[in-house]
Amino acid sequence: MRNMGLKSGLRGFKKRVAWIIFLLTVVSYQLSAVSFAQQTASSAELIENAKQFDGKEIIYQGEAIGEVMTRGNYSWVNLHDGENAIGIWMPNNFLSLISFTGSYNARGDWLEVRGVFNRACKMHGGDLDIHATQLAKIREGRQVKHRLVSEKQSLSIILSGVLICLLILQLLLKRLKKP
Repeated sequence: MRNMGLKSGLRGFKKRVAWIIFLLTVVSYQLSAVSFAQQTASSAELIENAKQFDGKEIIYQGEAIGEVMTRGNYSWVNLHDGENAIGIWMPNNFLSLISFTGSYNARGDWLEVRGVFNRACKMHGGDLDIHATQLAKIREGRQVKHRLVSEKQSLSIILSGVLICLLILQLLLKRLKKP
């Protein structure tokens, strides 16, 4: 009889251990889905593996460059990640996030876009683009001030002086040649 009680106690213990292992497995599976965030794709990856990414939702980051081109309810903006620029097609309500676009006089906002990658977009004449579903500003852009290098400033003053001297010399030579 005593042996029967030990066996039933052992079975109950095994059941509890099995349930604990099962619950830990379920919880760890759920947590792993949360902890693996989607990685951002680089422009080089997108261009080289365009077939793989075609029609899939991706995350891409880059500096907004050039002019924002509005077309009805949507706009184009180019994002440059340091290697290449990719055109982003987005609803106009995302434009409020963009303060600066990169040019000679400004550093553009660094943006993160989530959207559908198109290797050859039928809507846009076969161009490679991303149709944005979400947009976030990662880093604010800023104005860039360019200072004149002192050597260049000195050289331009010297060359201007030489030019004026040459012009005066030319005028004097013309007057001397007239009878």
